[in-house]
Amino acid sequence: MPIRRLDSILVDRIAAGEVVERPASAVKELVENAIDAGASRIEVSIAAGGRQLIRVSDDGCGMDAEDLSLAVERHATSKLADGDLGNIATLGFRGEALPSIGSVATLEITTRTKGAPHALAIRVEHGRKGPVTPASHTPGTRIEVRELFSATPARLKFLKSDRAEAQAVADVLKRLALANPPIGFSLSGDHVSGFSYTPAPDTPDGWLARMAQVLGREFRDNALPVDAERDGVRLTGFAGLPTYHRANTMAQYLFVNGRPVRDKLFQGAVRGAYMDYLPSSRHPALALFLELDPHQVDVNVHPAKAEVRFRDPGHVRGLIVGALKQTIATAMHRATTVGGERTLDVLARRAPSSGYEAGYASRNASWDWRQSPSAPAGMQDSAQTAYSAEVATPPSALLRDAAPAADTRSHAAGVEAQGAPLGAARAQLHDTYIVAQTSDGIVIVDQHAAHERLVYERLKKQREEQGIARQVLLIPVVVEMDGSDADRLLQRSEELAALGLVVDSFGPGAVCVNEAPALLKDGDLEQLVRDVADTLAEDDSTAPLSARLDHVLATMACHHSVRAGRRLTGEEMNALLREMEATPGSGQCNHGRPTYVELKLGDVERLFGRK
Repeated sequence: MPIRRLDSILVDRIAAGEVVERPASAVKELVENAIDAGASRIEVSIAAGGRQLIRVSDDGCGMDAEDLSLAVERHATSKLADGDLGNIATLGFRGEALPSIGSVATLEITTRTKGAPHALAIRVEHGRKGPVTPASHTPGTRIEVRELFSATPARLKFLKSDRAEAQAVADVLKRLALANPPIGFSLSGDHVSGFSYTPAPDTPDGWLARMAQVLGREFRDNALPVDAERDGVRLTGFAGLPTYHRANTMAQYLFVNGRPVRDKLFQGAVRGAYMDYLPSSRHPALALFLELDPHQVDVNVHPAKAEVRFRDPGHVRGLIVGALKQTIATAMHRATTVGGERTLDVLARRAPSSGYEAGYASRNASWDWRQSPSAPAGMQDSAQTAYSAEVATPPSALLRDAAPAADTRSHAAGVEAQGAPLGAARAQLHDTYIVAQTSDGIVIVDQHAAHERLVYERLKKQREEQGIARQVLLIPVVVEMDGSDADRLLQRSEELAALGLVVDSFGPGAVCVNEAPALLKDGDLEQLVRDVADTLAEDDSTAPLSARLDHVLATMACHHSVRAGRRLTGEEMNALLREMEATPGSGQCNHGRPTYVELKLGDVERLFGRK
């Protein structure tokens, strides 16, 4: 078959297959053009998920007759004044978006510059360009795309449902809205929950306000500011607390020089930064903005500009990992507010009937437990006194064993609640949970999860500073296990020795523990060795050495931590709370679960109908 030159309309339709994959792709191109035009308000409307109609209206600079005629021609753009593809500082720099869309749909553009007597319009129908004609419109531009892919029916077969396509459009618009807080965005149409984001100032508070609009109030309450710079590359934005995580990466947003991208390097860096705090099946929520010299990044490696390529990817990855780790460390003991809200959901009951609050106040004012018909005989001066918040004398010696683990009287605690973020310990429930009183609420701590994290951080600090202290065992511990597990331990014996666990071979299918970390010397060493063997079996051998060591350390810390079911004294509980406040990452255990939940006093009062 002889070679022939394709006609221009067919060429445009082939180009459309690269640039416009689905309705969301068309919306992205059109909205990016509106942003580059200096718009302060962008409105998007769709029908049938964008198949039947896409309408994008803005109040940008508009176009004159000459620009409007050129805008629908291939390889025509106002974004590359000097022709340098390595210095791209705009979003819609490619010259194929409008002609490509016009080749597979009906495209109508109505535009007006400020000060012009009237607007101008042009129509492109399936690649056939019409003349520029006068029209009526306010300053700005309105673009309507109707019957998308009607000229290429085969492409319609590969589109998803109207609802799925509409959700993709919403996701694209949300990403662009996150990158441009000073611009107002709105979306309306069928099969989608519309939204309207008001403009926000170009300040850290304004960026956080826009993130709250897009990602929700919970993200704002659990977000940590990120601001780091290294060798001309700057990273800013907000990262969610480790305990505020998701089942997928849909809540992760990265912007390179204002351009939303999906980059594998970025996702790997985020996973590495949060590896120490989250299980592998969970993902953090964050929005990060990377700014660097345009010559250091290639944004033209993907037809839809969804991926980028950095000249020095190692430098960028190191900046992201380091900045996120430092940010998480500054959070110290903070845990997500979602835990308290979930606790309230569990505790919440139906609202009390009308008149309850007033009756409660009058009854409570004169209520005396000693006058209650249910008051036990002979208890007035004994055990009940120990629980009274108003009695200054200690409980009698005869009933001392019945007293709670911590003194519940508000003035008797060794640490004042007002001076400590996690408050003062008041009681221990089921020998597992510590209840503390803060200045404006209560805190419930999982003693095992909290101490597990503290031991883990202590072991890591020892390893980094002078090496983990080891204790030689007077009587070595022999552990019998499967031959493959024993071989795996012996192969990693040098790594384990660096962690304070010295093991030697003790015949087929057995190892001998000669030394153990000093912090773990009183633990169950046999079970510890078995769990470490399981950890090494599950761990990815291609993971960095530091990650593998941290995984093993986490397993060790779990064995030494305070177990559920152990009764603690008031001094022990308060010491645990104080160490949590001084330890980075203590808001979550080694498995990513929160170590405590906090309830504000107002929330508790609402549970009882007092507010």
